[in-house]
Amino acid sequence: MHVAYIHQHFSTKKGATGTRSYEMSQRLIGAGHRVTMICGAYAAAGETSETKQRVTQSDVDGIRVFRINEPYGNRMSFTRRIMAFGRFAATATGVVSKLDADIVFATSTPLTVGIPGMNGARRLGVPFVFEVRDLWPELAIALGVVKNPLLKWYTRRLERNIYKAATRIIALAPGIRDGVARAGYPPERISLVPNCSDLDLFIPCDESLDDNRFGASDDLRLVFTGAHGLANGLDAVLDTAEVLNKRGETGIRFVFIGSGGKKADLVERSEREGLEDLVTWIDPMPKQELAKILPRMDVGLMILKNVSSFYYGTSPNKFFDYIASGIPVLNNYPGWLAGMIKENKCGIAIPPDDANKFADAIVSLRDNPKQREKMGQAGRALAEREFSRDSLGDQFVSVLEQAHVEFHAKKNELVSV
Repeated sequence: MHVAYIHQHFSTKKGATGTRSYEMSQRLIGAGHRVTMICGAYAAAGETSETKQRVTQSDVDGIRVFRINEPYGNRMSFTRRIMAFGRFAATATGVVSKLDADIVFATSTPLTVGIPGMNGARRLGVPFVFEVRDLWPELAIALGVVKNPLLKWYTRRLERNIYKAATRIIALAPGIRDGVARAGYPPERISLVPNCSDLDLFIPCDESLDDNRFGASDDLRLVFTGAHGLANGLDAVLDTAEVLNKRGETGIRFVFIGSGGKKADLVERSEREGLEDLVTWIDPMPKQELAKILPRMDVGLMILKNVSSFYYGTSPNKFFDYIASGIPVLNNYPGWLAGMIKENKCGIAIPPDDANKFADAIVSLRDNPKQREKMGQAGRALAEREFSRDSLGDQFVSVLEQAHVEFHAKKNELVSV
């Protein structure tokens, strides 16, 4: 079958962001299907908008790619982002509607990619499958990003309409699955396919990382990768760095790799409070380069703002990269991942908003290298056992194939009646 795949923030391994859509497209191609990707000009994917053409076409490793010249970056203002979402959705609807697709698949975020997904599928008379990566607008409302009552009403209505139009829905976390069901979607048509570990890309490594950008090689290096935005709550790490600094602790280095709307403020704070000996800021790097760095770090940081909607409603790429790399995970919020970390003994889960307990956990990890090694091995085993890209990719492909069969079976029933 021909899959029209809509992801505004599509990236390959050359980009400095998640590659789920690239990897899942490869699994579809491997299963004998054809994939057309409709995406935008996402800064973190290494894409620019220098061309004057609204839509350009290319081939990326067997994926036919229609790239819409609609720039997007996580440093944009809220208003600018909304405009980019709307313009992309309008153009993407036209692109999808002209394809000879057998199924339309759209993956959030943003929620608005569901618009060309459901409208394009309707015009083509084919099934629509929607993938929910974050519960939007629930998270945006909880964070206080969406405050306008009219906008809350519109986005909730849009969410329900997109769900209603979908033959099947893929959720990336248990809380996302439950949230979709709470919105009225039949639970039996929701499939849980979380983010995955790329086991051939992120490989445990005992070699030392002798690179001054990341601090001294004998420091305990705790790495955070990804967006530095409001939702990430990275001030909690600086609060902990301040506690460690006051205690006079040494041999500890926090390494932040990424960018985002809050990064400038975070860097300014770390400098103002004299935390330079504890904190290092690194620009985003391609996933291929990151895969050489992560396994040589000591601890992976899973940090989010203390918002209850996050507890079971996220499936962060970085967690799966950390465990594939064979490094322990230090997590600062309760929920799905915290429970998994405790059950599999692959790291430490601490209460949110408690800088002292955060600091205690870090000192314990610094002073117990054998414990870190066991946790890292347990994490890698978990990645191999439950989150292999290949096994979850097979599940993903199966959901789309099943949706295609179910849609046409139902269509034939209606015709016969």
